[in-house]
Amino acid sequence: MEPGDALYPAVRSNYLRAGSPGLVLRPRDAREVAEAVTFARSQPVPLSVRSAGHGISGRSTNDGGIVVDVSALDGIEVLDETSRRVRIGPGARWGQVAAALRPYGWALSSGDYGGVGVGGLTTTGGIGFLGRDHGLTIDHLRAAELVLADGTHVRADETENADLFWAVRGAGFNFGVVTAFEFEVDDVGDIGFAQLALDATDTAGFLRRWGAAVEAAPRDTTSFLVMGGPRDGRVVAQLMTAVNSDDAGTILSRLRPLAALGPLLGQSAQILPYPAVVSLPDAAHHAQGEPVTRSGLLEHVTPAFAADAERLVKGGETFFFQIRAMGGATADVAPDATAFAHRSANFSVVAFGASRARLDRAWDPMQHHFTGIYPSFETDPRPERLLDAYPPPTLERLRALKRRYDPENVFRDNFNIAPEPVPVVQG
Repeated sequence: MEPGDALYPAVRSNYLRAGSPGLVLRPRDAREVAEAVTFARSQPVPLSVRSAGHGISGRSTNDGGIVVDVSALDGIEVLDETSRRVRIGPGARWGQVAAALRPYGWALSSGDYGGVGVGGLTTTGGIGFLGRDHGLTIDHLRAAELVLADGTHVRADETENADLFWAVRGAGFNFGVVTAFEFEVDDVGDIGFAQLALDATDTAGFLRRWGAAVEAAPRDTTSFLVMGGPRDGRVVAQLMTAVNSDDAGTILSRLRPLAALGPLLGQSAQILPYPAVVSLPDAAHHAQGEPVTRSGLLEHVTPAFAADAERLVKGGETFFFQIRAMGGATADVAPDATAFAHRSANFSVVAFGASRARLDRAWDPMQHHFTGIYPSFETDPRPERLLDAYPPPTLERLRALKRRYDPENVFRDNFNIAPEPVPVVQG
């Protein structure tokens, strides 16, 4: 598709970013993905890769370049029921995956929104509602097939192209276009899911209490927190909490400490099938809002962090502030086992703003609180963010693999790991 085609408006942009690519290629299988990559690498224009187009960072579209859209590669196939081995295309959306796995009594922790594509989330990490119990999405990945920069199609797992398999789990967007994933999914039945609204006007105190409650909770409990700016002098915190249990008594015991964190303004708690929690939306992507975002991975909600977060929220620089619980099973994996190395983090933090300059001024002084960042939630283009995303040993290994698999830096549009370091000017 190209400008002027009837369907071009539906593919030019993604969820939050407007784009005007010169050409959108929509391959239907691995062979056509290879053809698309081979053609795109010969053109002197930007190349973006898109699975479903939800990415907050907006890197799955561009202006005047080429987009390789793999949304047609959306198959979901059970390979082996005994081992719960499932093959999923990168263009499938997580709501589809949840619905397809439900008849088997299975699920795969995968973000918090059913419209997100499998490809973009999996190649970054995957912080989801079952995360404290089951870890990151990449922790269940057993193999990947991908088209490399030279157009070859390869398989990567623990024995075949093992170094590439390591890189795919956290930095896969720099090494090729994944055409299929193989996961070992989990036995998951109905789960408890609660939405609690609480008065968090004492924002720093509320954040400290919530962080402590999350870390003290059993692994079956994963809580996400969202705040906006004050309204009529009051800050409201929305908690979305999943409990991996279908026992009402267990669910209530997990929720009570969270409901007691502040004055309770509203509550809803249900026992639901997992697909109802990550349901598939009907709406198409039309570049809504064009926000800037900053991201951080946090070990603990300390008093100092909580005080800085209160200033950020009440100062008006962010209209959407979210903290996702991590920890638990995520920390069971060694930091060097995957390219996602920040295994000590108990929380993922993201702030949305309307002005890059204003958000940066408020966020940059908070940088010392964080052990790293989550690339999918980061729009800051400054090169030092790459050093935040990957610790030095991880980044050095990734650069070596980049020189081997993509020496011409064909895949550079998404948080680029250049084959050779780019000088960073501090200050």
